[in-house]
Amino acid sequence: MDLTKLPRTGIGLDIHAFDPGENPQPLWLAGLLWDGERGLAGHSDGDAVAHAAADALFSAAGIGDLGTHFGTDRPEYKGASGATLLAEAARLVREAGFGIGNIAVQFVGNRPKFAPRRTEAEAALSAAAGAPVSVSATTSDRLGFAGRDEGIAAVATALVVPL
Repeated sequence: MDLTKLPRTGIGLDIHAFDPGENPQPLWLAGLLWDGERGLAGHSDGDAVAHAAADALFSAAGIGDLGTHFGTDRPEYKGASGATLLAEAARLVREAGFGIGNIAVQFVGNRPKFAPRRTEAEAALSAAAGAPVSVSATTSDRLGFAGRDEGIAAVATALVVPL
């Protein structure tokens, strides 16, 4: 059995605090703009869902992480959209010799209410990744920073296959 041809999985985690400013940036989450919601602080747009998905791809391919490729030392990514970062992550993973099977992301936060836009979010992220992306959401039952409405967390898994 050639173990180098087996599928590989990766895990990504991203956490962002809500923007504390008086005029917060808009909320971008799962590749979508959420009108009327306080945005997330970050070097890019703070899209924790898209960032976790990108990190899971990097993990599965073994080619670093979000900071390696899009860190704060990379001024060209300041304010970049999460969808743009996910698309670039997918390109880098494919360039490294992998096909992408799928990505699954779990969003943890009290807001925004995710279910009404789940299909739209999955379509946006799937288009960016060029592969199926599923997103589920949960709260933390008012526990921890996400439960206190201080921010959002997302954890993702990705499956890639060496080509």
